Amino acid sequence: MTTSIQNCSRDMECREFPMSQRNFRQLQKVAYDLTGINLSDQKRNMIYGRLSRRMRALQLDDFDQYCALLTQNDSQEIGEFINAITTNLTAFFRENHHFEYLRDHIFPELIRLKQRERRIRIWSAGCSTGEEPYSLAMVVKSIPALRFWDVKILATDLDSAVVEKAKTGEYSADRCADIPPQYRKFMEWDAHSECGVVCDAVRELVTFKQLNLLQPWPMKGPMDVIFCRNVVIYFDMQTQVKLFARYTNILDTSGYLIIGHSENLHEISERFESLGRTIYRRAR
Repeated sequence: MTTSIQNCSRDMECREFPMSQRNFRQLQKVAYDLTGINLSDQKRNMIYGRLSRRMRALQLDDFDQYCALLTQNDSQEIGEFINAITTNLTAFFRENHHFEYLRDHIFPELIRLKQRERRIRIWSAGCSTGEEPYSLAMVVKSIPALRFWDVKILATDLDSAVVEKAKTGEYSADRCADIPPQYRKFMEWDAHSECGVVCDAVRELVTFKQLNLLQPWPMKGPMDVIFCRNVVIYFDMQTQVKLFARYTNILDTSGYLIIGHSENLHEISERFESLGRTIYRRAR
């Protein structure tokens, strides 16, 4: 094992842009301090590939120069660094059972509990290129009982580039392939470009913002539903504990939290009741 690590280190130092073990440790620290993302040693090749593009764009010679630039708190490059290290894997109606549970159980309960105020707030925390919040909005628009309700969806992501992409609401045909038939009416299709565009009625429900989950949140809540799927897998346990405590505090007393299929709250939080299949309700 030691030999493999040494060989990897030598390979890194012989590439186009030399990256020493000290450089990678610096990058790991910057990533953790800024975002809470824990870059494992196994991701060294991936990080090298992504940051090499930045090195060429900046006309730098080695990672010593790049690390120095980050420590100067260059706000523009810090943003580019964050965009480079984040992973954005998403799809319309990904883990569709979550959207079915939202439609069949969560919304009927919220409609019953909130008849007087008729207000629902949903947060897609880690929205990537927008497929998740638009899927949520399609579900909202498909429920007649919510027609005259004040429903808003906040969609945030650490990566400013994917947030800008999400705002366009434009997706290639292959990205739209997983939209269930009953929701495809919410897409407008361009026959020439084979591109789908989310219709205005759906888009107007969603507000996109760049947000670092570890920094102060501008919204006060309360939120009724939080989708935070496949986000905390990049955080260590200490960061997860803090984040889920903050989620609890911003959720309404009848609020729900939905996380990714590979995530759980075991030893992370006791303030949620598990409903199965990574769906949780705030403990009352």
